[in-house]
Amino acid sequence: MSQSHRGHLAMLAFSALVAGSFSLGALAAPFVDPGALSALRFLLAGLLVGIAALTTTGLPRSAWVAPWRYLVLGALLAAYFVLMFEGLKTADPVPAAAVFTLTPVMAAGFGWLLLRQRLTGRMALALTIGAAGALWVIFRADLAALMALRIGPGEVTYFWGCAAHALYTPMVRRLNRGEPAVVFTFGMMVAGTAVLTLWAWPALMATDWAALPRIVWVTLAYVAVAASALTFVLLQYATLRLPAAKVMAYTYLVPSWVILWEVALHGAVPPGLVLVGVGLTILALGLLLKE
Repeated sequence: MSQSHRGHLAMLAFSALVAGSFSLGALAAPFVDPGALSALRFLLAGLLVGIAALTTTGLPRSAWVAPWRYLVLGALLAAYFVLMFEGLKTADPVPAAAVFTLTPVMAAGFGWLLLRQRLTGRMALALTIGAAGALWVIFRADLAALMALRIGPGEVTYFWGCAAHALYTPMVRRLNRGEPAVVFTFGMMVAGTAVLTLWAWPALMATDWAALPRIVWVTLAYVAVAASALTFVLLQYATLRLPAAKVMAYTYLVPSWVILWEVALHGAVPPGLVLVGVGLTILALGLLLKE
């Protein structure tokens, strides 16, 4: 299997794992401060990644040269997760996942600015189709809402988090100096934990953790292990092998995965017209992945 194929496989797993955080996050968001939850998420995921690094590649001293790199990346992902949970307080999981599919367009722009990664005509067409499909889902197939630009505050909040995530993708390639993905991820997570702990310290101290409902702990366990530790390593791994736009193209699969999560958890099947937008995002994925 070629390096690029391995990158694609990593991102397929990434899209499946990250989708669960939308459905579970929407259930947990009303009960806990997003900064406090994200700080614990980074801490637990960082411990897992650190153990994985020690038992595989080790943590060479050379990896800690220019530690400011990890601070930049950690701050970007910290912003993404805080804004995600803040947005999920009012946004439904499927429209929020559709907002996430706008990241390839932003990642392509940041990829050009930082790495001069150029878009082909087909990639530009795919990004346009994907963005159209995402907007169709965000506005719930309501043309009147689309024309009036009626979009919920949760989706707007989460959009800015997605912008941080899109910038993170090319920044990994720009700042990596040959460190293995698991080591680079660990450095980023240490920095992200520090940033979030400082940001959310009052909320961390004020939260009555023992009184939180079970769904918060289930969500924390899932997002720390599956949607953080594993997905961070998968994202780092793929970013070093694929262009930024192709890496983020896999976000187009997330709404489809979220719909399956919503059906499994609540039996909630979206209206048929909304599925048209999902179909457009999948078409965009196919165009972006074509060599």
